[in-house]
Amino acid sequence: MSQKPMRLRRTQLAVPGVSEKMLIKAASSAADHVFCDLEDAVAPSSKARARDTIADALNNLDWGNKVRCVRVNDVGTEWCYEDIITIVEKAGKNVDTIMLPKPLNASDVQFADKLLSQMEMKLGLERKIGLEVLIEEVEAMQNVAEIANSCERLECMIFGMGDYAASQGLVMENIGLSEGYPGDIFHYPRYHMTIAARAAGLDAVDGPFVDFKNDTVYRVECRRALTLGMVGKWAIHPSQIEPALEVFSPSQEDVDFAREVIAVYEKAAAEGLGSVGHKGVMVDAASARLFQNTVNRADLIGM
Repeated sequence: MSQKPMRLRRTQLAVPGVSEKMLIKAASSAADHVFCDLEDAVAPSSKARARDTIADALNNLDWGNKVRCVRVNDVGTEWCYEDIITIVEKAGKNVDTIMLPKPLNASDVQFADKLLSQMEMKLGLERKIGLEVLIEEVEAMQNVAEIANSCERLECMIFGMGDYAASQGLVMENIGLSEGYPGDIFHYPRYHMTIAARAAGLDAVDGPFVDFKNDTVYRVECRRALTLGMVGKWAIHPSQIEPALEVFSPSQEDVDFAREVIAVYEKAAAEGLGSVGHKGVMVDAASARLFQNTVNRADLIGM
């Protein structure tokens, strides 16, 4: 398994590729990751124009340290190949990842992988463009482990619960909200996808919550995703950026304690001890490994 690029994805901000104004705002936002959308947010008649608008924004705006991503149309449409070709030809040096929606199996992802490889060779790009995929069909969930291991370029899997709910025939009023069910109706697909992603060395990210004025429930959904091992959640509106950043960032107190526990374990191991008590916590190899996750998150954030 090759080492994947380490990228912050605590919040992935969705931006319509047709809106120059929104792209400008997104570039100056606090989001870790922005995906410029060519799919659902762009009408068929505006796809070609949106490609040029996105390429211009990628080349000319100051994106800071953000992950610069473009969501293309899926491989079953007439637009996918031209989305990738146009964006990479016009702005390939300024694209970090391509987001591919609705792959049903490994071959769908491998199509994008091979096309990107050809473009990178042709254009002499020094940096490899990463791939992110949206798991949003029941067929994809059935094939999620196959998709997770489809190519070395793949970095991230996102649970797209809106299309997934439609695909499975779920009954709900708002995308991302599971009322009327005793528990979290999305628990199994979230967990299933996250296991496949982690086993393949990929980031797992939770998808949209459309009621962007409901900060309280959005935070609950963020915490659920974090608890299952996801690294972030989508923001469909700028108001969701700050809550996601807060939930998916460890507190300084937690980071300090995690580093302290690891240091205690390393000292005990050097003295030939397999475990030791520290501030009411039993510290052994397993607990040190668990606390290392907090340290890794902190290091990536720069804490």
